[in-house]
Amino acid sequence: MGGPGDPPEGTPEGGPGGAEDEYRSVVFDESFVRAARLQEYSARERMADHAPAVRRRPPLRRGLTRQALILLVLIALAFGTAVYMGVRHPYSAPQARRSVAPLRMSVVPLAPQGAVPGAADAEYLYRHSPAAGFEVGAEGIPMPVYRATAHFSESQVEAALIIARNYLVRSSLYPEVLTGRQVHPARSLLDPDQLDQFDQSFDHPAADGRHAPTGWLVRLDPSQVRLADDQIRVQGTLQAAETDSATLEVGTDALFVYALRRAGTAGGPVSLLTVRREMTFRFDGDDLRVGQVQLATSATQAGPLSCAQDATSYLRPLLSGQTARDGRPAGTDPYAMDSAPAVCGTLAAGAQPKV
Repeated sequence: MGGPGDPPEGTPEGGPGGAEDEYRSVVFDESFVRAARLQEYSARERMADHAPAVRRRPPLRRGLTRQALILLVLIALAFGTAVYMGVRHPYSAPQARRSVAPLRMSVVPLAPQGAVPGAADAEYLYRHSPAAGFEVGAEGIPMPVYRATAHFSESQVEAALIIARNYLVRSSLYPEVLTGRQVHPARSLLDPDQLDQFDQSFDHPAADGRHAPTGWLVRLDPSQVRLADDQIRVQGTLQAAETDSATLEVGTDALFVYALRRAGTAGGPVSLLTVRREMTFRFDGDDLRVGQVQLATSATQAGPLSCAQDATSYLRPLLSGQTARDGRPAGTDPYAMDSAPAVCGTLAAGAQPKV
């Protein structure tokens, strides 16, 4: 370390050294001058401002000191933020997601009491049926008045209603779904835990109350019928309710009325098929976040159908002029614990068009 008279950057190279140098105290290099704390004013400055002969220069700022100060401030801010977040949002162990129950379903054919009425024009049949005042398509399932529940916000309730409505539309109104060409529009809305049950229903249909394709969607046998009019008449309702702190439930009750003709014909008479779908949809927080749904129950009534015809894979409606005859559903085996009882109903005369 240099003495009091040494320049800040040390003794200049090539300069005289040693303790006996008589000029050491009066010879300064450029770095020493720049580091001086006092600076003499010029003659002009002294004349103009009546300033003293010298002025004190501000001390040189060291870059390292400033950077260290900034670093300390940032560390303090980060530490304070971490403490604040730990107090406001303490970490807790994530809760295990509850398993999704399989869909329970029923499909009930409704047999007509006489011949199925028909007409040459679908619009004429609609006007003379109970569906005369129904809306066309999705407009027939309006959004209800809704509000927040104890554990779900208003926006979450709205999302649940929209998803349930979308499932009804995709599974009951899309032509590619109705004719059996596609299942993806409805499948894409399902909670992943129900996809295996859905796929098994179409790969291996069974009348067991769990694996009927017609319990998931409206599916018409394309070998027997085709749509005569894509202006499907619809009337439906939606209702949301909280079942517990983690589950929001939407109940739906909707009627779909289809105008049909025999497959493979360019013309011919038109008849109507009425399908009532009562469904229960469940949602947890994850379902609402990603726009998916759990199907809890599905009850379908459809007519005019023959009770003797299997309605598990496809709905096979009776067309204009046809009757149900005396066909009865297949027998029920009470020893088969996983089978659903064979059920068939009678289609009331007032549910048919008056032609």
